[in-house]
Amino acid sequence: MSDINKVVLAYSGGLDTSVIVRWLQDTYKCEVVTFTADIGQGEEVEPARAKAKALGVQEIYIDDLREEYVRDFVYPMFRANAIYEGEYLLGTSIARPLIAKRLIEIANETGADAISHGATGKGNDQVRFELGAYSLKPGIKVIAPWREWDLTSRETLMAYCAERNIPVDFAGKKKKSPYSMDANLLHISYEGGNLEDPFWEPEEDMWRWSVSPEAAPDTPTYIEIGYENGDPVTLNGEALSPATMLATLNKIGGDNGIGRLDLVENRYVGMKSRGCYETPGGTIMLRAHRAIESITLDREAAHLKDELMPRYAKLIYNGYWFSPERRMLQSAIDESQGFVNGVVRLKLYKGNVVVVGRKSDNSLFDEKIATFEDDAGAYNQKDAEGFIKLNALRLRIAANKGRSQL
Repeated sequence: MSDINKVVLAYSGGLDTSVIVRWLQDTYKCEVVTFTADIGQGEEVEPARAKAKALGVQEIYIDDLREEYVRDFVYPMFRANAIYEGEYLLGTSIARPLIAKRLIEIANETGADAISHGATGKGNDQVRFELGAYSLKPGIKVIAPWREWDLTSRETLMAYCAERNIPVDFAGKKKKSPYSMDANLLHISYEGGNLEDPFWEPEEDMWRWSVSPEAAPDTPTYIEIGYENGDPVTLNGEALSPATMLATLNKIGGDNGIGRLDLVENRYVGMKSRGCYETPGGTIMLRAHRAIESITLDREAAHLKDELMPRYAKLIYNGYWFSPERRMLQSAIDESQGFVNGVVRLKLYKGNVVVVGRKSDNSLFDEKIATFEDDAGAYNQKDAEGFIKLNALRLRIAANKGRSQL
């Protein structure tokens, strides 16, 4: 007899999670609560309600989390200029802690004993969901069907549906992509299929959010992003909410062929994985944020942020959003953003994001000192001699002791 009476399932309404609903009911003899999050995946989430009802689910949660997602997860991450392994903008990684948080909140609201998810035993998402859940509710039971059942392919899942009369209706949908895809307001990812050959070039019709750089307009698009405390708040002078800002930048960026990425990354579980990503708005935001920091951040603060960033990005990628070390780093990063205010002007052209201007009332750029013209005594060039000699002292001592590089 199972000790699980009620479980909250992260439910998309697709094949995998529809099978999981019935599998949980059959295997654990428990009540299933479904939770569907709208984080900007670009598809209607309301149909999940009818599908869940058809499977006998009584408690159904469908939540619009778009603003919370961008405001409380994407924006803090972009204050750090976070990139994993030099390329990946962490679009999937940063969505998982929010879903884990909401799963636990619903478990508390409904008195559930467990949560469940559809992540496989090969990927990073199982780690992200479960580390987040255990951080927020240490005693929660986690059920990961892909680590328990013997359903190992789409064919076996469909057979399971047929045997148990599970109403999985794909009629009327677009032609199914051969790739495993995950989308939210920050990005869309593609894995599997032909991409499992890392030498295979993805076909053009795989991409959903962007035109190819070759097909992008021949005339550049200029935009201006206004920043307050490190976050983008205006676009071309118009105040936008976080979710609207990102959605709008996605459209503008995608129209200009911006944000495509093809990479092989190192998963936390140990294997290498090839994936393709579209992150048009995030690509623009990263370039713009670094531009406004370039004139408002102190040199050593900026350099320290760059040193901390890979560690911060790795924490997010590996699922440690709720860890004390991530919160500690976030506090330092947020402290640095108090003067990161101003406007960045960008030129978008055929896949490129070019910074063409930046201004701020908090700028540390001093024209009187930096000028190549007469600075009227603002900077004494003779001071450089002592500065150089002091910094060369240890090198001169070493050379005098026979450690010359010649």
